[in-house]
Amino acid sequence: MRNWSRTRVNGFRTITTLMSASVLAAGVVSPAWAARPGGGGGGGSSNGPSGNDVSYPQCGSTLPSSPAFAIVGVNGGLANNLNSCFGPSSSYPSYTQSELYWATTSATGTGITTQPKVGLYVNTADPGNEYNGTPINDWPTSSDPTKDPWGSCRTTTILTSSNTSATVGENSPACAWQYGYNMASQDLMRLVNAAGAINKQETTLSISSSPSQYGWWLDVETANSWQGGSSGQEMNAADLQGMYDALTSASSATKVGIYSTSSQWSSIAGNYFSLALPDWIPGARTQSGAISNCSLAPFSGGPVTVTQWTSHSLDSDYTC
Repeated sequence: MRNWSRTRVNGFRTITTLMSASVLAAGVVSPAWAARPGGGGGGGSSNGPSGNDVSYPQCGSTLPSSPAFAIVGVNGGLANNLNSCFGPSSSYPSYTQSELYWATTSATGTGITTQPKVGLYVNTADPGNEYNGTPINDWPTSSDPTKDPWGSCRTTTILTSSNTSATVGENSPACAWQYGYNMASQDLMRLVNAAGAINKQETTLSISSSPSQYGWWLDVETANSWQGGSSGQEMNAADLQGMYDALTSASSATKVGIYSTSSQWSSIAGNYFSLALPDWIPGARTQSGAISNCSLAPFSGGPVTVTQWTSHSLDSDYTC
């Protein structure tokens, strides 16, 4: 998404992957949702409803008053951290400062037929088990083979930068799947916590913590950390599958789409991701450009259902 400030190192294993999954500080970057039957992008009309997506760069800002739909970033730019104003926090203690509250109370749903009026997007990444000889703290060392489509995540030994050995999870599709599953499970808990914190303050309106009440988007961009080469693409695809599985296992009614571009998607997942999910495509600078992008070929095999355009500091979105 826009407002990127993440470190980019050829799209693979950036230094930001060294953060632990327990880190909840604001990170660096932003993305996107909808499902419509069909196998390709459809042309949009200028009368279609438009909305906005926001995340940590917009914390504390005045947000649009009545978008047709709204999409909120759960993370602060990295897969393992939190958007500091997703729900009430020490930095933004009032429920009125919460972007989740804004989306739920401001989105009108007018004209929306192909997606929920409120969506959530989560950052994705596949850092692997080490970076320059430093083990990745939240890389898994095991998985449940009855759930993991790639079998069992097992351990291996690596030589660290300090010339000592360390036991870590393998760089394997099985471990990558579990990593993605863990990241998305953490995001689901962040929804529960944010909704609970809002509802504790605002008792006249109940914010749902059920994942099926929202559209979910996987924000897949090369600015985050990914493994390279053909084997890396397979692991990246397994990681994204793990995120999808965690979100949909929470509720079978949960809808999941992908925010990316054709070039980024090809670089990260290649041809290894098997699900055809709704696409959210960025890149336009005007609404007319976003409408035109509804006719682009889908990068993941699913329909193009949302396109994004950027004007000044705010992202706007169009339902195709």
